[in-house]
Amino acid sequence: MIRILVLGAGAGGGFPQWNCGCDNCQRARSGDMAAPARTQSSLAVSADGLRWVLLNASPDLAAQIKANPVLHPPVGGRGSPIVAAVVTNADVDHIAGLLTLRECHRFAIHATRRVVGVLGANAIFNVVNPAFAPRIAVSLEEPTAIRDADGIATGLSVTAFAVPGKIALWLEDPDAPNFGSVPEDTVGLEISDGECNRFFYLPGCASLPPELAERLRGADLVVFDGTTWTDDEMIRKGFSNKTASRMGHMAMSGEDGTIAAFALLDVKRRVFVHINNTNPVLLADSPERQAAEEAGWDIGFDGMEITL
Repeated sequence: MIRILVLGAGAGGGFPQWNCGCDNCQRARSGDMAAPARTQSSLAVSADGLRWVLLNASPDLAAQIKANPVLHPPVGGRGSPIVAAVVTNADVDHIAGLLTLRECHRFAIHATRRVVGVLGANAIFNVVNPAFAPRIAVSLEEPTAIRDADGIATGLSVTAFAVPGKIALWLEDPDAPNFGSVPEDTVGLEISDGECNRFFYLPGCASLPPELAERLRGADLVVFDGTTWTDDEMIRKGFSNKTASRMGHMAMSGEDGTIAAFALLDVKRRVFVHINNTNPVLLADSPERQAAEEAGWDIGFDGMEITL
């Protein structure tokens, strides 16, 4: 069994975004029931419902823990059901939450060698003392047991694989090809319980080449990057000069979009997460939401639970 809990379904900044007054965010701030708030992107998974593994660590992690009783500490003592974290890239909205887990709590951090190196090179992450939170390098395409800080298996394994994308914004080299990105900068994850249950998690993905499409074909569940509805969404709304693809994300709609790319892959359940505050699918009454749902997609929300 794999129990999956969506801690946050929003992209960087969450929804509503603290400094954004777009129509979406104004509806969310007003308490509009069709525009519920979402915190920043992260999942928690468990094989037994007792010991939990984070898939990315959002800046909103403290609030996400508070909102989900299965992640609360034991009554009358210190501790946490969170025993490990697996990080897909070095984006701020996926690693900043590690700093929340700094009070001498024992848990293991799993990431590619590239991302482990980024954490090691940034002194602020030393507050998450490696003596309590060892950093474990995961090799691409190698199934790896997810273990806690004491080496005890969680019952889950992970296979990390490179996906189209780019290096984190704060690490970009404007003079290097693709801003200095290498395959280990952005990965997708296949999570398995070692039996018949598995799912894929790709919160950041810039395109779906044939080899990646074949990997996902026929999957029971894919939790996928849903940052924008159109590639030029941020530009049209006057909030950025960057397209979704420039930021390392596929748009949901269009001939080259995610919905079209998945149409013939026979994935049984498809869930969008990492949804930007400008994306109209965040509004339950929008035509874009209706179109996504009619195409067989679920729009992820905080507190969403799935069991495989």
